[in-house]
Amino acid sequence: MKTSTLFKHNYESAANVVINQGGTSSGKTYAIEQVLFCLAVETEKLVITVVGQDIPNLKSGAIRDAQQIYDGSDVFKRLIKNYNKTDRIFEFHNGSLIEFKSYANAQDAKSGKRDYLFVNEANGIGWDVYTELALRTKKRIYIDYNPNSGFWVHEKLIGKPGVQLLISDHRHNPFNDEPMRKKIEALKNEDLELWKVYARGLTGKITGLVFSNWQVCEAIPQDAKLIAAGLDFGYSIDETGCLLVYKQNGELWVDELFYETGLTNTDISGKLKEQFISKSTEIIADSAEPKSIEELKRRGWFVTGAKKGADSIKNSIDILKRYKINVTRNSVNLRKELGKYKWRTDNSGRTLNQPIDTCNHLIDPLRYVALNKLNTKGNSQVKSRLPTQQHPPANGGILGELIG
Repeated sequence: MKTSTLFKHNYESAANVVINQGGTSSGKTYAIEQVLFCLAVETEKLVITVVGQDIPNLKSGAIRDAQQIYDGSDVFKRLIKNYNKTDRIFEFHNGSLIEFKSYANAQDAKSGKRDYLFVNEANGIGWDVYTELALRTKKRIYIDYNPNSGFWVHEKLIGKPGVQLLISDHRHNPFNDEPMRKKIEALKNEDLELWKVYARGLTGKITGLVFSNWQVCEAIPQDAKLIAAGLDFGYSIDETGCLLVYKQNGELWVDELFYETGLTNTDISGKLKEQFISKSTEIIADSAEPKSIEELKRRGWFVTGAKKGADSIKNSIDILKRYKINVTRNSVNLRKELGKYKWRTDNSGRTLNQPIDTCNHLIDPLRYVALNKLNTKGNSQVKSRLPTQQHPPANGGILGELIG
């Protein structure tokens, strides 16, 4: 069986979760399935589940690759007892099996247990479905996807203990021919964002985002000066969002405190205490909620309303865009909002000069701090290019670095 370096790294991994982020034709799905076939023949009575968004996607991708692996190996043909096309199951003589499934919802995903799980094209599968599958997997999970944009893998898995990230592209697949490589590289002439995703396997961004001047940091610098806290009120549907904004060397540093629904003003006060927020820290809150502001004041908190007015949303965005913004890795919900906060468009797709009024329950309190506490000059250093890869790999690094 001919294999690639990507097969080697997946096969030799000792991580609980092995994430394969890759461009087109990197061979990630094929390599992972080769690993699964090897595992199935090496150990008796293994249950291996390959999960896709739906059966048509599996048939055109993972199942087709699996059939090619089977057809191209005399060894596997001897060791595999049967392939049931109806149930989409490879049965091995030693009692192991590889099954291909899709799940309609999280409840559906609660059925069945397995030794190994492969989540194919994971950005088409919900976090709730993945969670149920992961809870019922004994040994290891493999994940692959094209990184068109960040999703739950970036938000909830990458960087966690026991998780290994491998980033690959067509250059790591020795079985691609030259015309295919040229076709992929030609994307650079058409669309740089497409080239970054499909030719280099790097995480893309949704077009039309309001903020591109931010990056992930590990922690707030010790010498950073606290400017204020920002607070946006929510309750049943909208989250109550609160964050701290610091400044150092002309850059902003932001740390998410809490982001929850169902919080009363009493609860908010308790959350602030849990986060060890000093009563002397100024909290700039949504001025459309004067009753809530007054209640928090009576509990001893230093709360002031945001200075809203005509064009205040646009003005606060303009202020923030003059700074480089560093967002802590723990600020998961803020990073998620920044990755979705877009300019409105009209029916023709033309961008309007106003942002969407959603995905902003932490961005709004950030704006409140900008309105009340930040000058309009900002930092000229923001013009320097920020890293395009906002989610640095952990526990294994970039495959391109591993194999040169």
